[in-house]
Amino acid sequence: MFVKIEGITRESDALLAVAMGADAVGFVFAPSKRQIAPGIARDIARRLPPEVLTIGVFRDEAPARVVDIVNHAGLKAAQLHGHESVDATKYVKGHVPVVLKAFAAGDPTIERAADFGADAIVLDAAKPGSGEVFDWNLADLVPDGLRIVLAGGLTPENVADAVTRVRPWGVDVATGVEADRGEPGAKDALKVKHFIERAKAAAADVIDDGVEIEHGPYDWQTDGGRW
Repeated sequence: MFVKIEGITRESDALLAVAMGADAVGFVFAPSKRQIAPGIARDIARRLPPEVLTIGVFRDEAPARVVDIVNHAGLKAAQLHGHESVDATKYVKGHVPVVLKAFAAGDPTIERAADFGADAIVLDAAKPGSGEVFDWNLADLVPDGLRIVLAGGLTPENVADAVTRVRPWGVDVATGVEADRGEPGAKDALKVKHFIERAKAAAADVIDDGVEIEHGPYDWQTDGGRW
């Protein structure tokens, strides 16, 4: 089970996430209360183990600028979380090792998700970053053969149910593991720990029960940690 901790703003939170077993951390460059400067993201990313997927998150940004920021910050991936076109997504993919393309649950465009050429798709609520849960049955609209990273309102309390019902390739969380107080994006250590543990345990249970994971393999760390 691929687990991504989103909206990292502090080095301590990135190190915590990795120590707890996260496979990826996300840095938000789009307008957001969790927005981070590329230079700070670079300083954090360079302190993480090389096998951790470091992801820059953008929304409707110019493709060339996405590439520039990802490369400047020394990140391994870009997540396009807006209304980026097929051509824009493919441009970024041509210059960045890994690309994730986000779609709002129920968006009819998702029927053409394979055309974007992304390594995985992120299925989120209509309002990204809202912490709102959507109808997980909408995951059925995703074409077969694509890696789904499920987002939108996931918490330590509901992630196991989400994994069992949707059987995604990965899960993505921000609001659900944040501290109740403190600076924007600050993570709660126990919430991070419980989220990762429960997500991975639920995925293991699904596999142990002989249920096939429909949307691609779990193991993203092929070819030395690259997709």
